[in-house]
Amino acid sequence: MHYYRYANPEVSCWYKYLLFSYNIVFWGVLSDLSKVTRLHGFDPVVLILVVGGVMFILGFAGCVGALRENICLLKFFCGAIVLIFILELTAAVLAFLFQDWVRDRFKEFFENNIKSYRDDIDLQNLIDSLQKINYCCGAQGPDDWDLNIYFNCTTESKSREKCGVPFSCCVPDPAQKVVNTQCGYDIRAREKRQWENLIFTKGCIPALEAWLPRNIYIVAGAFIAISLLQIFGIFLARSLISDIDSVKAGYHF
Repeated sequence: MHYYRYANPEVSCWYKYLLFSYNIVFWGVLSDLSKVTRLHGFDPVVLILVVGGVMFILGFAGCVGALRENICLLKFFCGAIVLIFILELTAAVLAFLFQDWVRDRFKEFFENNIKSYRDDIDLQNLIDSLQKINYCCGAQGPDDWDLNIYFNCTTESKSREKCGVPFSCCVPDPAQKVVNTQCGYDIRAREKRQWENLIFTKGCIPALEAWLPRNIYIVAGAFIAISLLQIFGIFLARSLISDIDSVKAGYHF
């Protein structure tokens, strides 16, 4: 019995299934982008649909392109990842060069979300988490909560939360095991010198500006890790495309 060795190249199963796994992991991680909330009255549902649609299209192109060895889908996937990588790099450079503009946009974003704090439970949880993690209150300070109809100090307001702040602004009491959600009531009706012992007086924008220099290596490391992950995906897609082209070229001889 004679055995014959095929001279034609074969598509690497390693590249194929690595690319398939890459799509599952990478786009599963990026699904957290759907938690991004509104800006300038922009409906978060629309943003979630757009992000979800892009993730589905790219995930479909990557997974099906890898399993079915479809060059068109693989080239689309590879080109999309390259485009996203370029956009991320451009955004990072522009954010560094135009820091004042970024600061103003973030302030505007935060203030708009303060106005809608009680209108969306997901938005409320996002702001509460941001304030608790960074030990801050409001965009520039606690008085920013005057922008919210429930917390403002105007005489027309009939809200029980009038002249107060959300509980996430309160300085935590280690002795309390249960969160006091009413700890911020009437706080801003008191003299400002009494605030420091009861609530966070630093705004979240100054707090984040102070946090960034202290954690610049963590931020840079995260950016590099994401970039390397994207470059790895591009490498896998290009390698698989090259294998498929080689196999197709071999069939012509």
